[in-house]
Amino acid sequence: MKSHNILTISLLLFAGFNAAAQTTDSKSEFEQITATLMDYIDGTGNGEPERLRKAFHPDFNLYTVAKDTLWIRDGEKYIANVKAGEKTSRVGRIISIDYEKDAAMAKVEIVIPGSRIFTDYFLLLKYEGAWKIVHKSYTWREYPEGKK
Repeated sequence: MKSHNILTISLLLFAGFNAAAQTTDSKSEFEQITATLMDYIDGTGNGEPERLRKAFHPDFNLYTVAKDTLWIRDGEKYIANVKAGEKTSRVGRIISIDYEKDAAMAKVEIVIPGSRIFTDYFLLLKYEGAWKIVHKSYTWREYPEGKK
């Protein structure tokens, strides 16, 4: 009977250590994805094109619909429009992150006061040890009148 109790306790302890390891790994991945998204948010808001290059895969594109037509924008041209040191009034926040192993998706909201509110959807992949945005789809709506 004693060996059964020792075995049960050992299994419970091992399961607890395993769960803690998974939580630590999950937190680490979540933090890495968050850091990549913040490179995007802060890079565009603070005029830091190199932070954008760090966040995006070199071959990424942006996709949206304009006047019922799919509009594809080259990622490098997008980054080229961010002028070094030129801060904007953009305010970004991460709405959600979902990931499994080396693939993730995220939703980010970018507010440009007095102008527009963008909703960005990202696909990210982890390779060579880093999370990179490989795809951005977005939409926008007018900033509500009377709000500042």
